[in-house]
Amino acid sequence: METIHSLALGFEHVRVGQSVLVYADCLEWLRRAPRDSIHAVVTDPPYGIKEYEPEQLAKRANGKGGVWRIPPTFDGHERAPLPRFTALDTNARQHLRHYFTEWTRLLLPVLRPGAHVFIATHAFIAPLLYEALVAGGLEFRGQIIRLVRTLRGGDRPKNAETEFPGVSSMPKGCYEPWGLFRKPLPAKMTVGECLRRFQTGGLRRTAQGKPFEDVIASERTPRHERQIAPHPSLKPQSFLRRICHASLPLGQGVILDPFAGSGSTIAAAEALGLTAIGIERNRDFYKMARDAIPRLQQLEVPLGDPEMIAHPDQPSLF
Repeated sequence: METIHSLALGFEHVRVGQSVLVYADCLEWLRRAPRDSIHAVVTDPPYGIKEYEPEQLAKRANGKGGVWRIPPTFDGHERAPLPRFTALDTNARQHLRHYFTEWTRLLLPVLRPGAHVFIATHAFIAPLLYEALVAGGLEFRGQIIRLVRTLRGGDRPKNAETEFPGVSSMPKGCYEPWGLFRKPLPAKMTVGECLRRFQTGGLRRTAQGKPFEDVIASERTPRHERQIAPHPSLKPQSFLRRICHASLPLGQGVILDPFAGSGSTIAAAEALGLTAIGIERNRDFYKMARDAIPRLQQLEVPLGDPEMIAHPDQPSLF
């Protein structure tokens, strides 16, 4: 197997423990990455791509809207800026479908047969995203439901709140779906044979031998984590560490996050003694991740599952 350092492929990068963070566009990295070098993917991509273009991030920073929902105060509640996924037009949806189909086609050769892909999404985007990933060649294996009370939905009709006080324009969001996909196994190969040959094909059980479950009670990302890594889409370590643990069935191999953002997936992997590679194309987010990963990694996190293992060099988390 390629060494983790060699997987930087000559791009600017930094070592973080036994993992690596790479400053590159993930499509360009995937075009150059060696075959069968990645054992799992855990990622939270920019759903419509558009919201993380420099122009849109500048509008978010300046409080002048664009695709981001600003101002954040509405119907008596103060909100963090969120992308307006319901505002994606036909062209934006076609772009999303095309982008993730191409992304999957580039990803597929890099994955080992049987490698799982955990990909965060949103109820509005999930059908388009899942269709694109299947069109690109991945198998749909279900969803991981992250139970968390989000800041989405439940609002009264805009500019008609007092006229229709008993109406919500859409349900209050109480979950976040993560698509679960797998690179197909070679013809007639069993999961056992795939595990022996590629160290992939299944999902890792808990420390007590119970199955990984597809519904996970979670939390909003804690304030102290957001202070370490103020990324718009930061996921909590308590959730990511459980996903990273499950993604490598034998506890060995390389986890890829092609949309690394603040580096939270790398931090979760490092906290568990696993190896990861993160790809980030935004220079500001790359710098943020470089500084945030060691700090996020060292956090003692209540995982909500007494059977979840911790890194042997860290204090017990339960």
